[in-house]
Amino acid sequence: MIKIAPSILSADFANLERDIRLVEEAGADMLHIDVMDGHFVPNITIGHPVVKSLRKKSKLIFDCHLMINNPESYIDAFADSGADIITVHAEATVHLHRLIQMIKDKGKKAGVALNPATPVDVLQHVISDLDMVLIMSVNPGFGGQRFISAAHQKLSKVRSMTQELGKNIDVQVDGGVGLDNIYDIAKSGANIMVAGSAVFSSGDIPYTIKEMKRLCEKL
Repeated sequence: MIKIAPSILSADFANLERDIRLVEEAGADMLHIDVMDGHFVPNITIGHPVVKSLRKKSKLIFDCHLMINNPESYIDAFADSGADIITVHAEATVHLHRLIQMIKDKGKKAGVALNPATPVDVLQHVISDLDMVLIMSVNPGFGGQRFISAAHQKLSKVRSMTQELGKNIDVQVDGGVGLDNIYDIAKSGANIMVAGSAVFSSGDIPYTIKEMKRLCEKL
């Protein structure tokens, strides 16, 4: 089953509560919260105090994507602020296994994200501990970018790895997902679609979320 995770990176930051309610009522399955520090990626977004405030306003699953340096120092803060899933970048730490265990010890689902140039082989010795793998299909930092086609191969490889393990591990994709390519992306192995501008700039959020799911029904 395909799940849609609208990214608030493309929402109206002056009206976050309104936009979150819009996607929640439209049938979104979770909310993708991009956390950027201006160092790991060339942009700054929000921190755990905003997540804590938003948690009071929504029942959606909060999928916090930490695009930050030194993520070890912030796991407790995001977990305590209401994150349900905490995803960290393999490129942001030298102790990936320890970081995953920190997330799990807080009772949260753990995800690992891979930048476009990072091979999926880095997951080999940790994937069995994961709840989700996130394949970046754009270079992280900004919304509205075009999907990098090489992500299809990475998605297929990660999906094969999860099937070989026999574990129910979600495969998420983030970047350039829209109505024109969502079917092919799902066919490659992704089951959670992060969509920012495709949803929030569509002009009809309920239609877009419903259509994204419909397009993948035949898989």
